[in-house]
Amino acid sequence: MEIDQEVTRTESALLASYTEYVDAQRLVDRMSDDGFPVESVRIVGEGVRTVEQVTGRMTRGRAALAGAASGAWFGVFIGLLFGLFTSDTAWIRFVLISLVIGAFWGAVFGFVAHWSTRGRRDFSSVMTLQARRYEVHVDQAQAAQAARYVL
Repeated sequence: MEIDQEVTRTESALLASYTEYVDAQRLVDRMSDDGFPVESVRIVGEGVRTVEQVTGRMTRGRAALAGAASGAWFGVFIGLLFGLFTSDTAWIRFVLISLVIGAFWGAVFGFVAHWSTRGRRDFSSVMTLQARRYEVHVDQAQAAQAARYVL
């Protein structure tokens, strides 16, 4: 595995380095718009870390509410599937009944899932990957042609 990584590094050239991913993405998009063969381009995140943004306190009630919402969506989906095989406006009843049943069981499962953690995770969060730096690499054979895109 180490040998393969070394071969990849020597066959590619660093084109540009950015602190924000959107800047690296913008460069590659500009290259693509101009017809550059972007199959030879890589965006490499250096110094990657996970960042967990806490979005709020999670209570049993909020867990039940979140479960009810996801259960309701699933119920609507099931109701629409059953509704495909009905005539007239009977499909509306299938959707509504499925929505209520899905919301109920979603709330039950959400409540039980949170209750079973016994307070070990009483918060909600969103996890993302972030890098210290984003490098745009291009195959060595395309490096001279790609250099004209760096401002």
